[in-house]
Amino acid sequence: MKYTTRQSAILLLSDGTIFHGKSIGISGKTFGEVCFNTGMTGYQEIFTDPSYFGQIMVATNAHIGNYGVNDLEIESDSIKIAGLVCKNFSFNYSREDASGSLEDYFTKQNLICISDVDTRALVSYIRDNGAMNAVICTDGTSVEELKKELANVPNMEGLELASKVSTIEPYFFGDENATYKISALDLGIKKNILRNLAKRDCYIKVFPYNSTYKDLAEFNPDGYFLSNGPGDPDPLFGAIEVAKEILADDKPLFGICLGHQVIALANGVQTYKMFNGHRGINHPVKNLITGKGEITSQNHGFAVNKEALDNHPDLEITHLHLNDGTVAGMRMKSKNCFSVQYHPEASPGPHDSSYLFDQFVENIKEALSKTM
Repeated sequence: MKYTTRQSAILLLSDGTIFHGKSIGISGKTFGEVCFNTGMTGYQEIFTDPSYFGQIMVATNAHIGNYGVNDLEIESDSIKIAGLVCKNFSFNYSREDASGSLEDYFTKQNLICISDVDTRALVSYIRDNGAMNAVICTDGTSVEELKKELANVPNMEGLELASKVSTIEPYFFGDENATYKISALDLGIKKNILRNLAKRDCYIKVFPYNSTYKDLAEFNPDGYFLSNGPGDPDPLFGAIEVAKEILADDKPLFGICLGHQVIALANGVQTYKMFNGHRGINHPVKNLITGKGEITSQNHGFAVNKEALDNHPDLEITHLHLNDGTVAGMRMKSKNCFSVQYHPEASPGPHDSSYLFDQFVENIKEALSKTM
């Protein structure tokens, strides 16, 4: 194998801390909030997850790119992370059904990556000091100039990003002859959520993030879904109003991740920015209704206020994150509505949480039976 020299690169954090590494070959700079994912596999799904829009991803696994990419293993139509930080970047891959290398995949979409970074030290630093904005620079721009540019990057708190990843026009997914119809509000929806609903005999119409309840209702759906997505839920006034109107009509409603937070806000329960979010495929959650534990996939930097939820007369906590006791799921006592903070569609090995899609369909069946 031919030896090649790679350009030096840096990761500059907003507090002035610098981590050194090497460019994988794409010259430039990219800005975003730095965060880390603890998953050992599934990097292509992570990179294309719309919930990661605006974030620089630190991979805690030592090797990234070793099994290449596959055209079927995507959660959206393009890479959504702002940049990648990793320890060892594999320019070669060894999977038989790979459609290409991660290097070529990044080059086609112009994703800037810094490798050869001490990611253990970096993750430890982020854990101690919290998520913050950062810049990856591979083009030799001076640190002083980078600091000036980084100072102008908005913080994630208060940032509305669903509009950056949502569909522009409504579209359909699944079999039009399916038994159940779902209207889904796209705040950054993952393809595997749609696959899971379609697999359960649902035909889905996906609507842009700024659609009204009237828009969604015109499809005459049997149930409504609020999707995952990036950014702060607080500025999503339109989506919050849609949730309020769905609840007022007592229609079956299911929310995942950002959708979960929107439902909380629609009920007057506030959300907050976490010191460090939950991102990985091995997060332990306890289902308080069944008493069972679940190994879950998670990706969020905001959470629902547990104290406010405990004091809400019409909301009940159904799931708790076992590492820190944060809210992982809830349901309404008087409405046909429930939501979770994690990703049941991701199935990171275990399929512990896929029952939630079945639960949604059962809620729809129950609602339909009352109208007959």
